[in-house]
Amino acid sequence: MTSTAAEPSLWRNRDFVTLWSGQVVSTLGARISSTAMPLLVLATTGEPADAGLVGAAGTLPFLIAYLPAGPLVDRYSRHRILLTSEILAGLALATVSVTLWLGLLTITQLIVVAFVQGLCFVFFSLAETAALPRIVPAVQLPAAVAQNEARNRGAALAGGPIDGLLFGIDRALPFLADAISYAAASIALLFLRRDLQNKTTAPTEPLRQATMAGLRWIWRHPLIRTATLLITATNLVFQALVLTIVVLAQRHGATSGTIGTMLGIYAGGGLVGALVAGRAHRSFTPRMVIIGVNWIWAALLPLFLLTTDPLLVGVIGAATAFIGPLWNVVIISYSALLVPNEILGRVTSAAMTLAWGAMPIGSLGAGLLLTTAGPTGAVLALTAVMLVTAVCATISPSVRSAPPLTPHKGQVAK
Repeated sequence: MTSTAAEPSLWRNRDFVTLWSGQVVSTLGARISSTAMPLLVLATTGEPADAGLVGAAGTLPFLIAYLPAGPLVDRYSRHRILLTSEILAGLALATVSVTLWLGLLTITQLIVVAFVQGLCFVFFSLAETAALPRIVPAVQLPAAVAQNEARNRGAALAGGPIDGLLFGIDRALPFLADAISYAAASIALLFLRRDLQNKTTAPTEPLRQATMAGLRWIWRHPLIRTATLLITATNLVFQALVLTIVVLAQRHGATSGTIGTMLGIYAGGGLVGALVAGRAHRSFTPRMVIIGVNWIWAALLPLFLLTTDPLLVGVIGAATAFIGPLWNVVIISYSALLVPNEILGRVTSAAMTLAWGAMPIGSLGAGLLLTTAGPTGAVLALTAVMLVTAVCATISPSVRSAPPLTPHKGQVAK
């Protein structure tokens, strides 16, 4: 879409660039440490079940904190929530480096650190999602979401190889790098000028009632409800898949550097997909995206069993990651445009509780499957879940009748 006087370039929006730039650094650091975490656990205990437990601790806040966090994001300063989340996460990650150097690191500490980091991510992601329609006009929301996808995927692409390098030098370095990245992002947040709150909020509800408001809104909108349930299933699959392919690569003799490169290739597909998604979503109806993406994933998952080369595993992962951003752009843009901004935090928190609440189950399930059935059994089980998900997307009446995503030029977020 060509920029005009009425629709200035997204990159001339000072507050968007400030927030986006700070999060490039922060997300890169988070990707470096998230890649290092299972490697550190496996190097410490050698047990995939322990890696699954730490991974579950990091995603447990998605299940227990998203729902109550939504009303708090709508009620209190979003800017302060963003800043506090970054500072606390950075301090938690710094303790890993310190205890590693002192020889005092325990699995219990890693579980606690992963939980704190996950909790901070919950509050930050909700506040950022609710603030975005206050920063950019509605017509630019799909482009802004696509740029955030590119940010996340680019960080994942660079994070794997950087982690492999840093982890090979000193196991503490990936976590120190993440702590520094949180500090840099915190400084960037100090320069945000836009008011991130909606001024037309309704009278304050009791916290319990406000918590349920998001769930009620989702339940009354069949397409958002169905999309949320589909995302829940796919998040479970892909949360389990990452640990599965790491163990698969280790079983074939891959070093930490090779695994980092493999995950970097995996993430590279997501980066390319994110760069394409900002325009590609206009060429497909939401029905085509929601149904088609799930079938493509179901077809790709069995391919992980056809190679023992970690780099080829990364290429297959890149193919699955390539189409993910298109799915995210459609769903997130739908939500940002349809949901009134004064309750966007609550609706997003309700959706995330369901969709991301499956991730600790995915981590624990991956650890259990890898221990009992090995990587091959885990891949087959995940493929079966993905097939069922694709069938459900195909037969859903709300998906088959989904309206086009067509925000109008000059439209203001509600």
